[in-house]
Amino acid sequence: MENTFDVIIVGCGAAGLYGAINLPSTCRVLLLCKQELTLCNSALAQGGIAGVYNSPQDSVELHEHDTMIAGGFKNNPETLHILTTHAAHEIQTILDFGVDFDRMADGELHRTLEGGHSRHRIFHHKDATGAEILDKLIRKVKTLPNVTILEHAMMVGMKKTATGFSVNVLQGGSCTVYSSHFMLLATGGIGRVYGFTTNSKIATGDGIAFAYENGAEIRNLHLIQFHPTAFNNRHTRECFLISEAVRGEGAYLLNCKKERFMDRYDERLELAPRDVVSHSIILESRETNSDEFYLDISYKDPDFVRNRFPMIYEKVMEQGYDMTKEPIPIFPCQHYLMGGIQVDTNSETTVPNLYAAGECSHTGVHGNNRLASNSLLEALVFSRQAALDIAKKLPDAPETFEEAIFPVNPDAKKLPKGFRTEIRKIMQENYFVIPNKERLPEGLARITEIRNQLISEPYIVDADYVEAKSLATVAYLILKEVL
Repeated sequence: MENTFDVIIVGCGAAGLYGAINLPSTCRVLLLCKQELTLCNSALAQGGIAGVYNSPQDSVELHEHDTMIAGGFKNNPETLHILTTHAAHEIQTILDFGVDFDRMADGELHRTLEGGHSRHRIFHHKDATGAEILDKLIRKVKTLPNVTILEHAMMVGMKKTATGFSVNVLQGGSCTVYSSHFMLLATGGIGRVYGFTTNSKIATGDGIAFAYENGAEIRNLHLIQFHPTAFNNRHTRECFLISEAVRGEGAYLLNCKKERFMDRYDERLELAPRDVVSHSIILESRETNSDEFYLDISYKDPDFVRNRFPMIYEKVMEQGYDMTKEPIPIFPCQHYLMGGIQVDTNSETTVPNLYAAGECSHTGVHGNNRLASNSLLEALVFSRQAALDIAKKLPDAPETFEEAIFPVNPDAKKLPKGFRTEIRKIMQENYFVIPNKERLPEGLARITEIRNQLISEPYIVDADYVEAKSLATVAYLILKEVL
């Protein structure tokens, strides 16, 4: 019985943790963390969490409308309404957990503005909101006696059974099979399928790949958000994000001539939605024949900049730039996935009793492009939706657990190096901001070859293999949708 649980949650970002917290205290939960608890995309979120909460100058309708505009009116109205109407509840809940949002001198919560928002509705903790929320969620979940947390525990296999699901988990060099009646996938994004991304190193799309292999519908995986202002040091694959909030506080975008240029592309200038700004930068780079771009907030009071963006200030200082005195180099890079594992309003996938929440899921709330600071909100709202639905089904769950078998091939060989590097190169060259339509067929053909080889060859099932297969599957699904 020690390897059986009512619910297995894969992923320990905001969605995974909040899902565990919202399950009944009588529910036995296994929480699988790929590496350490603090390593996830949620912890990297800087700007904040959007929502209408005690906001007399704002409304749910305005929040919905802004989200629809950013998403090209391709958003799912039903799930979007759930997102915006539940915002106040989730914000109050995490405040009760001790989340320390910035406040004004009178004690009122401070709300900032970001691109695409018509009102100041972003609650934040300096410029490290995700890390603050994650810290308080971790503290809360660690107090729950019904939740077992396994760190450095990677899911390397997943199978549907007659009574639920079994997962093969690699931890400390050996594998253990765990079984459950319900599963919640909260495995985050796919950033490592690209050469340059703001995502953490664990963002390899594992949950999406395993869901696909188990028959779940994957939708709109090609809807990828490229953040326009990642710090551009031209060296590291993991690019440090310069938050949307910096432009929200008045920063200018400059081209290689140190001239503002957004007026040539959109009347909203620097506060246009992310996809518009990223496209504008690429078009401007073609006009100027240069990929040198800058973000400049140096005209603002230095103390304000340092106090408002302490983490960003320190990070760019480490790279040799003082943002209170000079422009800092930026360029778009992969940031977020709008598509993913298709779910309904309860976060249930097309596979019964399999749920998904957070970035790996596709709720439809974002449409074609995510509005800034809606991602943390989505993670909280829809992981709670999953927990509430699972709670309703728990009394009717089977009393027994069927355990799937994950056979080991004694003749398996070590995965050769180079697959992931080649996948990233293909994606970076074929599908970055503005797709290269001429090269896409060739790119898809090669990705298909790589994926087929990874599936058919007897490779050792370890972390390297699983991540390579996940990236190949994600790349295959993206390019297949585009073509």
